[in-house]
Amino acid sequence: MFALVDANSFYCSAEQVYRPQWRKKPVIVLSNNDGCIVSANRLAIQAGIKKFVPYFQMKELCRQKGVIVCSSNYELYADLSAKMMQLIGQFASQQRVYSIDESFLHFADGDSRLSLSHIQQRMLLLRRTIWKELRLPVSVGVANTLTLAKAANHIAKQSIDYQGVCCLGLDNDPITLLSHMDVGSVWGIGRKTAAKLKQIKIFTALQLAQFPPKEARKRFSIDVERTIRELNGERCIEWQQVRAPKQQICSSRSMGERITDFHSLQQALCKHAGIAAAKARADGLNCAVVMAFASNSPHDIRPQRYRMQHQFVVPTNDTAIITKAVYDGCKQLYKPGVGYYKLGIGLLGLEPVLHQQFDLFAKDKSNSKLMGAYDAINHKYGTDTVFMAAQGINPKWGMRRDFLTPKYTTKWQDIPKIRC
Repeated sequence: MFALVDANSFYCSAEQVYRPQWRKKPVIVLSNNDGCIVSANRLAIQAGIKKFVPYFQMKELCRQKGVIVCSSNYELYADLSAKMMQLIGQFASQQRVYSIDESFLHFADGDSRLSLSHIQQRMLLLRRTIWKELRLPVSVGVANTLTLAKAANHIAKQSIDYQGVCCLGLDNDPITLLSHMDVGSVWGIGRKTAAKLKQIKIFTALQLAQFPPKEARKRFSIDVERTIRELNGERCIEWQQVRAPKQQICSSRSMGERITDFHSLQQALCKHAGIAAAKARADGLNCAVVMAFASNSPHDIRPQRYRMQHQFVVPTNDTAIITKAVYDGCKQLYKPGVGYYKLGIGLLGLEPVLHQQFDLFAKDKSNSKLMGAYDAINHKYGTDTVFMAAQGINPKWGMRRDFLTPKYTTKWQDIPKIRC
């Protein structure tokens, strides 16, 4: 059996952890530079707030409905996510973290003695534990395939009758539940595929499950065939397929204020080079190519986009080496008179560190011990406790986050104060 544990409106819930007075109020979280609404809790949605639309379009409605608006507090979300995943992993023999707020559990051979009702009780205990320890609400879906577990999780969120835990096949009829689920909500069915399915009169998850798998493979893809078989209880997706190997690693941002001078552009790109390199080390990957890009807004009268690439003789994930390549290459990106609005770094040609192919005539200049200490310090004391000087000391090009809440768990000045 599999279980999918998913935090409810994670960003909003994370904002409410250290603000108990917000827990029964509508809350939304905005994207970079306070652009779009990326998360909205149930009360905000009931108030008419729509996700993934520009904030300025909903600003007046937020004011009228008393919606609490927050800028993205990535440091807080990452810390709470790490703690939540650690707790979740204690409730099954195998765990696979799927995203910042989702984790799959597998009740393997050692747990085969557990009945579905026992698993349900264990998942109810998991929910209570996460709420007690972190004050984060989660929903759990349990089924015998990964796709059905994802569907069960969706159902658990939609209906209060399940108390946050839906076990398909236990006191419920899977056919009835799938018949009330939109086909676009099925895991593995993207927006375009859902539109095509609706054109041939497939509107629900149940109708998709009843579609002939072989025909689905011919008309759509092998992935849709696997999804259909999974909906019918046939296990087709394994652990290693839950997250495909990364083809590239990116770090990009839209600027709060336009960048117009060379040194600010250089600093901003070096900052993102450091972020991308840290991601590569966390995933155990080296990169053969680093690509940097910078552009003004696509809505400008004359949209302009520039990019450069640097290929390493020996693949690396060393922040110093990647940053130097970007630092030296910024001259190819800078054009006087351009107001740069978006920029970023991409790491390409990824390969596992454990399978690295060395060059007999080229020395690997990466310093893994230094990078290990670099990451350990930043993990313990907070992001950018140590950093490359090339990214600047007091940059003026940071993101606009006018509604940013304190970084309660990662910044000394923001640690909550308790008055007794």
